[in-house]
Amino acid sequence: MHDTIRELQERIAHLQRHIEQQDRAFLELSKEVAQLSARLARAESKVQQMGEGEAGPPADERPPHW
Repeated sequence: MHDTIRELQERIAHLQRHIEQQDRAFLELSKEVAQLSARLARAESKVQQMGEGEAGPPADERPPHW
């Protein structure tokens, strides 16, 4: 009986450590996702600004010297 209780206590301790490790990993991933989202928003903004500033000829139009 005591062995069973000890084994269960060990399993619980192991599971608690595992949950704590997962929590840390999820927190790190959440921070990384937030950073990547911010970078993506900045990149999208730059692309949009570049597109608005340049109103050149269409890509499929032949140059005038042809």
